[in-house]
Amino acid sequence: MSFRNGLVAQFRQPAGRLGRIAGFVMAHRPSNRLRNRRTVELMKLQPQMNVLEIGCGPGLALLHCARLLRSGRAVGIDHSAVMIEQAAARLRTDIEAGRVELIEGGLPALENLSHCFDRIYSLNVVQFLPDLEEAFALCHGHLAPGGACYSTYQPRGKNPSRDDAIAKARQIEAAMTQAGFNCIETIELFPGKAPALCVTGAA
Repeated sequence: MSFRNGLVAQFRQPAGRLGRIAGFVMAHRPSNRLRNRRTVELMKLQPQMNVLEIGCGPGLALLHCARLLRSGRAVGIDHSAVMIEQAAARLRTDIEAGRVELIEGGLPALENLSHCFDRIYSLNVVQFLPDLEEAFALCHGHLAPGGACYSTYQPRGKNPSRDDAIAKARQIEAAMTQAGFNCIETIELFPGKAPALCVTGAA
């Protein structure tokens, strides 16, 4: 396997030296930084809200969230120890202040969270989930009344296209509908040959 192919494979579950490089790429790639910022802006967070990110990676979006929260809290889960380590370094001050909590684990970690969230979101995570309906059912069950879910996706890899983005958005919409979400909407975060789309749904 070439270095490039090995690095690309790390974006599913970063580990070891290549995983640390993948985390660096996530944290510094301009399109990824923009996806994170636009998604947080779309959520219209209020200072008292509780927020959950599924697949928090190196913590870019959580950092944006933490800047908007006062009495609320942001929780990030990720099944990669390397990503939790990088997010912890980036969010050290917010963790110490109690605004951010990081949990190593995949979607089953949600079952250990007893509290509900006003916002649950993910960025370029859905393509790695084996069962979208099950994933969004878990999210729906952990939303507070009036809460909402946000799933951002931008196709990557060789020759990504608008059709790829739209096809995945339709899959997310269908899974959200099956999970019981209402007011489902797909929003284009920024245009391009392969745009970033965010599918939103209310509990």
